[in-house]
Amino acid sequence: MANYNLEKQHAKGKLHAIERINALCDKDSFYEIYEGARHTCTSFGMDKKDIPYDGVITGFGKINGKKVAIYAQDFTVQGGSLGKVHGQKIAELISKAIESRCPVIGINDSGGARIQEGVDALCGYGDLFYQNVRASGAVPQISIIAGPCAGGAVYSPGITDFIFAVDKISQMFITGPKVVKSVMFMDISAEDLGGASIHSQKSGVAHFRCQSENDCYEKVRKLLDYIPHYYGEEILSQKFKFDERKKEKHIAEILPERSTQGYDMKEVINCVTDDDSFFEIMPEFAQNAVVGFAKVEGKSVGIIGNNPAGLGGILDCDSSDKIARFVRYCDSYNIPLLTFVDVPGFI
Repeated sequence: MANYNLEKQHAKGKLHAIERINALCDKDSFYEIYEGARHTCTSFGMDKKDIPYDGVITGFGKINGKKVAIYAQDFTVQGGSLGKVHGQKIAELISKAIESRCPVIGINDSGGARIQEGVDALCGYGDLFYQNVRASGAVPQISIIAGPCAGGAVYSPGITDFIFAVDKISQMFITGPKVVKSVMFMDISAEDLGGASIHSQKSGVAHFRCQSENDCYEKVRKLLDYIPHYYGEEILSQKFKFDERKKEKHIAEILPERSTQGYDMKEVINCVTDDDSFFEIMPEFAQNAVVGFAKVEGKSVGIIGNNPAGLGGILDCDSSDKIARFVRYCDSYNIPLLTFVDVPGFI
């Protein structure tokens, strides 16, 4: 059993890597693998450093009773930096997830490449990116940004299916504020450069913005209830409620008499889908379009809609990208689409 430095993370207002895994998984379901892995670097005094589990905890657990692969980078160990063995551990976990046909969840809290290992660290990233590409369309890949992540630490999340960001904790950028200042002579905070609000509202990189870590893990668990856990899995119908008379009356009240009047398409979506089942994706980005998952007669469907409440529902670059990315994901896993159209045109 490893000796985890919980207090160091708690002092920053964050959970430790092992606490994050336990908060995400069903109780007592996580089983760690490759715990004894250690780096092989001998340069810059690294031969004298023992880095437990090489800074990343990897293994399998269960969420809502179904198997998932999970890794969590430990910022208290060498800053969560990725070396060759660290990268190989994550890559091997993803490979096993593909074989096991289960989703991969990465909890990222890393300063990027372990500089002492030089090119070997980049080799570790190469192994990781290769497995990210192999898993694309085979099993869902979910990334949680749980700390300051720079450089290579954001390349991998950037090519996964869903990204979760947490207020005042998550930061994603290619390079940090100090480098920006030295090259562009511009003062900018880490939060303004790559905080949760920037990526959920302006860049569209983050699919979900959460108020706290626990809120984030609850949303991940909820998302996994809507999506197939591997390509070809048939999602079984679950119990559902649908008050047809009440919703039929409500939808008539929502739609305006004049076509020039706006309304919130999400209210229409709630009238058509099962009660309280709509789970919106990217709610803060390109609000003139709506995408998400919902249940129809207990089965998952993808939802796409123009939203007259945002810019009149007009299609622009951001809303088109938002819709296209979501359609691509649903197509990869044979998730049926339900489309709500009310668009005045393109801009």
